[in-house]
Amino acid sequence: MKDDCIFCKLANGVIPTHKIYEDDEFSVILDANPATKGHALILPKEHAANIYELPDDTVAHAFQLAKKMAAKMSDKLKADGFNIVQNNGETAGQTVFHFHIHLIPRYKEDKQLIGWKPLKLSDEELSEVENMLK
Repeated sequence: MKDDCIFCKLANGVIPTHKIYEDDEFSVILDANPATKGHALILPKEHAANIYELPDDTVAHAFQLAKKMAAKMSDKLKADGFNIVQNNGETAGQTVFHFHIHLIPRYKEDKQLIGWKPLKLSDEELSEVENMLK
């Protein structure tokens, strides 16, 4: 646990939360400033600033937990859809530098905008990126 990290304190019960799940590695809490009813955060108890700092088995556990919680939340909250969001770095929208996954139940009339404006790339540009990443 990192002493100056608010999410470490939330995940480890130092600061009270509305916790909906806990195991040895993770806490899942309701977001204090939710995008929709039921918006929750998956927080590892051990500090890691982003996904790149986590061991592979912890990442696997985090996303297995996301799947399990999303299914339960969709059922119990009668959500019409679901966003699972994980940001890395300020440019990507990360504001707290402790790895976390947002679980956001979606409702037909919730008026939330979570998405992006698609780019138009040529076949040449796509091929260039493909070759860089192979």
